[in-house]
Amino acid sequence: MPVILLVLLGLLAGSAHAEPAETQRLNSTRLDLQQSGSEAAETWGLTEQEWSRFEEIQRGPRGFWSPNLDPLTALGVEAHNDAERQRYAELQVRLEAQRAERELAYQRAYDDAWQRVYPGLLPIQGTTTPLHSPVAGTPVASRLQLFVKPDCPPCLQRARELQARNTDFDLHLVDSHNDDGLLRDWARQAGIQPARVQRQQITLNHDRGQWQRLGKDTQMPASFQQREGQWQRLD
Repeated sequence: MPVILLVLLGLLAGSAHAEPAETQRLNSTRLDLQQSGSEAAETWGLTEQEWSRFEEIQRGPRGFWSPNLDPLTALGVEAHNDAERQRYAELQVRLEAQRAERELAYQRAYDDAWQRVYPGLLPIQGTTTPLHSPVAGTPVASRLQLFVKPDCPPCLQRARELQARNTDFDLHLVDSHNDDGLLRDWARQAGIQPARVQRQQITLNHDRGQWQRLGKDTQMPASFQQREGQWQRLD
């Protein structure tokens, strides 16, 4: 995965001791609540009556069960009928499509800037890919996770084989000691193509304890994939 906006935001958040995303979202909702009803309603494409309904929902059980819901989701979940539910769903789809387009536009600008400022430098993920059970609605099979270590010729060969098969994967270098130079050198030895990293087809990650959390101490390389909520070794 290339160095994307999320990585930059993660680094900035870490240096500034930012609050968790859930807290930020809740704080954003609270700021909306501090606006006048008409201003807040207009921001979300709602009527003042609908905004008042959202405030009422936030003061009720839903506000305790799901305190971080945005106005459209809250109104949709607590809709009185199918027509209301459909209205809020369509409003949310439009808003999220607009947001995604803005974020993608900036993402493209960021990627272009990275290529100009650091041409040829392989980007490294700010955090490792989380290895946890999927929630409802996620695919039954996940992206392949490849665990490797330094000074391991078979590990280099496995990475080359996966690339030759055009397989997308997340690479985790065990015992890297968070040394970016070591990780980049390993990737170059394995022939990791910068273009594939930039296109998010391959990500470079320091292991940061994932290998041990899987309870594995067997020989590497090791490939894993999540299927039906369970991590299965493929080799």
